[in-house]
Amino acid sequence: MAFFYTLGDPAGLGPELVVRFYQERAKEIPLPLVMVGLEEALWFHAQHFAVPKFWRKITSLKEVKEKGIFLLEPQFSLEPNFIPGRGTLESGLIAGESLTLACRLLKEDPSHILITGPLNKARLQEAGFLFPGHTEFLANFWDKAEDEVCMHFWSKSFSLSLVTTHPPLKEVAGLITEKRILNALQLTWDFMQKRGLTEESIGVCGLNPHAGEEGKIGEEEVEIIAPALEKALGLGINCQGPFPADTLFHRALKGEFKVILAMYHDQGLAPLKLLHFGECVNITLGLPILRLSVDHGTGYDLVGTGKAKLTSLKEAFNLALQLKLGLD
Repeated sequence: MAFFYTLGDPAGLGPELVVRFYQERAKEIPLPLVMVGLEEALWFHAQHFAVPKFWRKITSLKEVKEKGIFLLEPQFSLEPNFIPGRGTLESGLIAGESLTLACRLLKEDPSHILITGPLNKARLQEAGFLFPGHTEFLANFWDKAEDEVCMHFWSKSFSLSLVTTHPPLKEVAGLITEKRILNALQLTWDFMQKRGLTEESIGVCGLNPHAGEEGKIGEEEVEIIAPALEKALGLGINCQGPFPADTLFHRALKGEFKVILAMYHDQGLAPLKLLHFGECVNITLGLPILRLSVDHGTGYDLVGTGKAKLTSLKEAFNLALQLKLGLD
């Protein structure tokens, strides 16, 4: 078993964060760490932050020892054009091909843990990887439909799952189905059991303002969400709602709910990131592997400044160790 860390977009924060993380924590990780990405980006940040080379470049996992930090660099299909802090088609290609290599290796051995560094979705798509984010990429790689996986976010206050991933807002209402809601609830509930949250309940957001006011300003709560919750209760999933989203997060912050299910991306992530931006962990539920990620993007404007928080990356490693090895 090993940690795999994809550097993400080499022009973004992914390489810098792991270099700075090494200074503070990585030497203590009880598993091998295999980084996947462009070595030039690692060298740049190691030199910039006066960190000696801490990795060994390998060409095969057979070279990985019980402990240590290693680098696998894919054979990129274009000559890398690395410009720190500036995303390009080439940086999107490097991110996509690095992620592909890591996924291939984890498909061979799903016991490994995948932590992904941030990539830029526009640069990724320009490079030919036509996915709006990691979640959809990973679902496709493991032959999962988008409604068979769930975006989940851990924070120190409460956790959050999303029914939908990254669709345009105008498409969201049409994607809110009983099947999607039930799948998100089941995946979330199963994950809660792994974390020991056996007595907690999932608070479920409505889609419309005021949770539809009993169908007066939207029918989705009455016709879709409430029936889905009734079926979930019948399956033994402890859930409540639908509640108005504008007050549900306040109730969670006060401790009434440890987990919230939101209907769409910004409904859930706007309040969560207001409270804990740079401190959360993104987990993809429904995959045959454990995949975690930081909660932020490439941050091109922060590259090289040392100002980007390490908290999210640290928490991703900590949470992975808790889930896999029971370690704090």
